[in-house]
Amino acid sequence: MSYDVIFFDLDDTLYPSHSGLWEAIRARMNQYMRERLGLPAEQVPELRRHYFTTYGTTLRGLQIHYQVDADEYLAYVHDLPLHEFIRPDPRLRPMIASLPQQRWIFTNADANHARRVLQALDLQDCFHGVIDVRAIQFACKPEPQAYARALVLAGNPPPGRCVMIDDSPANLAPARQLGVITVLVRPDGQPEPAAWFTIAELSDLPGILPGLWNGSGSAL
Repeated sequence: MSYDVIFFDLDDTLYPSHSGLWEAIRARMNQYMRERLGLPAEQVPELRRHYFTTYGTTLRGLQIHYQVDADEYLAYVHDLPLHEFIRPDPRLRPMIASLPQQRWIFTNADANHARRVLQALDLQDCFHGVIDVRAIQFACKPEPQAYARALVLAGNPPPGRCVMIDDSPANLAPARQLGVITVLVRPDGQPEPAAWFTIAELSDLPGILPGLWNGSGSAL
């Protein structure tokens, strides 16, 4: 089978989940809820988890229940020195750049954070574009409308000619239901029903889908 589009998740997918960056972002979320919204510290972690489980992102829950300003929130939680957490993996740039398909970042974060991460990883020119939370009108994975909007932004490719790579089984499940080929990035390599394939790290992609490099689609 040939493929037209590959959707790459950003955080904990393009870089190792043990980097500590996502933990630092979560700590900034907790801090925002305490300092900007005045929520009791002991309630914040559970409330954030509830919003994530219910709405897909903490931001979505805070918008619904507290009408937070998305720009302020996103700038606050991503205000971190990325170089202290992540660095380029020399295997990834040539691998991703050699893929003939359209390559999109598909993230629940915002484009500014995505650009900073890509710059830190030396992958800033390896993707056709970034489909972020604003581009999909503040829907977010795993909401079904997030995938529908992402497909439109990618040019309406048939889902069966798309691949989605993510570290979250919950985010992959709706994509698989649409017919997208799903790849889970999970350090222990354990399979999940939501994923056609599971890899321990992104650099393992050629080993499970070598046909991607023989697929159709124009290179960037």
